[in-house]
Amino acid sequence: MRMKFAEKEFLPVILGADITAYSLARSFHEEYGIRSLVLSMLKAKIISESKIIENRVYEGLENVDVLIQRLVEVGKEFRGRKKLIVLGCGDWYVRALIENKDVLGEYYIIPYVDLELLDKIVLKDKFYAICEELGIAYPKTYVYNCGEENSLSFDFAYPVIAKPASSAMYHYAKFEGKKKVFRFSNQADLSAMLARLEASSYDYKFLIQDCIPGDDTNMRVLTCYCDQHSKVRFASLGHVILEDHTPSAIGNPVAIINEHDAKIVADAAKFLEHVGYTGFANFDIKYDSRDGSYKFFEINVRLGRSNFYVTGSGFNTVKWIVDELVYGKELGDVTADREHLFTVVPKGIILRYAGTDEMRARVKRLFREKKVSHPLIYKCDLSLVRRFYVYASFYNQYRKYSKYK
Repeated sequence: MRMKFAEKEFLPVILGADITAYSLARSFHEEYGIRSLVLSMLKAKIISESKIIENRVYEGLENVDVLIQRLVEVGKEFRGRKKLIVLGCGDWYVRALIENKDVLGEYYIIPYVDLELLDKIVLKDKFYAICEELGIAYPKTYVYNCGEENSLSFDFAYPVIAKPASSAMYHYAKFEGKKKVFRFSNQADLSAMLARLEASSYDYKFLIQDCIPGDDTNMRVLTCYCDQHSKVRFASLGHVILEDHTPSAIGNPVAIINEHDAKIVADAAKFLEHVGYTGFANFDIKYDSRDGSYKFFEINVRLGRSNFYVTGSGFNTVKWIVDELVYGKELGDVTADREHLFTVVPKGIILRYAGTDEMRARVKRLFREKKVSHPLIYKCDLSLVRRFYVYASFYNQYRKYSKYK
């Protein structure tokens, strides 16, 4: 049976081909019954075989000039017919959109902060400086300056965490043993990695941090929406149950339960309203059992890979963008308050690798109560081909977790 779509005055244009892109397209379809346009640099079956997506694959889309050219072409195609909302599914895409607002603004609604604020908050050393100013807890941090003499002397003990201050610049760096985040138990191993880093193209700061104890269940993710007056209008806190353990994706949440904590939300609102933020923001936070605080790790200026934990719990993320930026509505204040389990891995993986007996009992209860969502498993969009690829990727998680425990 051919799926019918609604006609709206706007059209989402989504950049990417991963679970983030599908989650956003699904959110638009659930709320408005529309089909999204997804532009990607490769064909991924979870996207290309979707009924709720028109997927256009462009060679060379990883080049900024090509990306902007293609976006302008799409903008001209729909000019006068649709209000286009462009959304990036990675930091690289979002930076490209922000840096080219002057060109793309003629055709698109671009729901992201301006370049000056982007550079002020996404560089983690600058982010921590603002946290210090506002009295918001963050991990003890030593800033290593690439290309300079560094003492590697800090006031916290090993083990330590090491990660780039600029994820965008680090994206292009190539060196042996590269990881998204490192954990070192001694200075010799840390120094060896830094030597390899210095030989790469990365030339900004690298952060050495106090390793906050605790497993994945100590992590939290917070999603907020700020209106065009920089007032926080929406907040959704997620308690991470399990993270991805593969080196290239380590730290990405794969199972989340919605919760609420007024102190965490208040700290985030203090930060966002202080810097004059607009649009969606996503924070990574960890509970520190040593002092009972929640320490802020970083801010992402877009909806994250696990954004469907918000929509799945009954608070559709894209509605905030459309209500304000398409329809010009005044937004009320809403805090997500519905317990719900988001997962991109099978139930068996969560129960085997995540947390305490109490947490596992909670997961089992939510499955019994059918308060569970998987962003890729959308009943009205499961053709035989797409069903195969979705469930194959779903159960491939057993192999991944047995290898990277």
